[in-house]
Amino acid sequence: MFSAIARWLYTLAGWKLVGPVPKLPKAIWVLAPHTTNWDFPVGLGGRAMTRVRIQYLAKKELFTWYSGWLFRLLGGKPVDRSRSTNLVDAIVDVLNQNEYLHICILPEGTRSDVERLKTGFYYMALNSGVPLILTGFDYPRKTIFLSEPLYMTGNFEADMRPIYDFFSQIQGKKKTWLKRYEQTGQIR
Repeated sequence: MFSAIARWLYTLAGWKLVGPVPKLPKAIWVLAPHTTNWDFPVGLGGRAMTRVRIQYLAKKELFTWYSGWLFRLLGGKPVDRSRSTNLVDAIVDVLNQNEYLHICILPEGTRSDVERLKTGFYYMALNSGVPLILTGFDYPRKTIFLSEPLYMTGNFEADMRPIYDFFSQIQGKKKTWLKRYEQTGQIR
C-alpha cells in the first residue's frame, strides 16, 4: 500500500527513474549528491519505483522516541557517527549472513559540502563481493539515474574512476569532491 502511494506521488511530482533495476539478491546502493532534506521523500519514491526492498543507514539522531518508529518502518537503521566503530566490518558480516539484502549508503555523509567521499561503501562492497548500484539524484531533470552493477576489484583508483564519472553526469549542485575531479581528474 505504502509503495503504491509513493510511486503515485513520485510520478505525480514529475520524477522518473532511468537505468537498469538490478535483479540481484544483494547490492549496496550508493546515493549522491546528498544536498537537501528533499532527498528523503524523493528517495522513497525512487525506491518504490524499483520495487526492491532497500534499507538505509542514517544518523542515530533521527531515531528519537517520536520519529524512530517511522524511520525504522521505512527501512532505516541507525548509525552512531560520534563513536569510532567498525561499521564496515559489521555491514560486511550482515551482508554475508543474509541471502537477500539491499542497503543504501550516502558516501558524502552530510548535506554540507565535502572535500572527499567517505570510503566505507567501497570497502563494504570489496570485502563482501556485493556490487554497487550508483544512484544519482538529478534535480534539474527530476530524474534518478541508476548504474549497472559495479564490482570492486581492489584497485582503488581504477574502481573509483567510473563512480566519479557517473556522478559527474548528474546535473545540479556539485560538491568540492566532484568539482575537483572534474577539473583535475584526481581521485582523493
